[in-house]
Amino acid sequence: MGNLTHIDENGAARMVDVGGKPETRRRAVAEGFLVTGRAVMVAVGSGDTPKGNVYETARIAGIMAAKGTASLIPLCHPLPLDHVAIDFEPGADRIRIVAEASTRAPTGVEMEAMTAVAVAGLTLYDMTKALSKTMRLTGVRLLEKSGGRSGHYVATEDPDD
Repeated sequence: MGNLTHIDENGAARMVDVGGKPETRRRAVAEGFLVTGRAVMVAVGSGDTPKGNVYETARIAGIMAAKGTASLIPLCHPLPLDHVAIDFEPGADRIRIVAEASTRAPTGVEMEAMTAVAVAGLTLYDMTKALSKTMRLTGVRLLEKSGGRSGHYVATEDPDD
């Protein structure tokens, strides 16, 4: 693990100074799942949900969350986002949420992509909670990142690898 980047020599929390790092094109993709059960997916598929269009509301919430990540995650740098996209893949009993974020900055955009997934998933929950209280948001993780010193990363199927 080496040196802790967000702790100074006195043990105090600090925001890392990225001012000397070059701006590079950075991109991150994250995913998560809202496990709903079959009955909720039938209602979502038919558009018969109490609060309206669940996907478009969740898409807007995810984009807004990505843009506001620095106000939610302590010590996270505010980034000028070039692009945020949120997609949904409905299944028999769950919705897969995929977010992509990109920037040209001196630090990565992973937190923005994962925050977008989490908030989009929570919004889906809120939009459908009248139909079920047993839903759960799960599996939020980074799938891929590129740019910066650490290079290209692609997740394996096993999160422990």
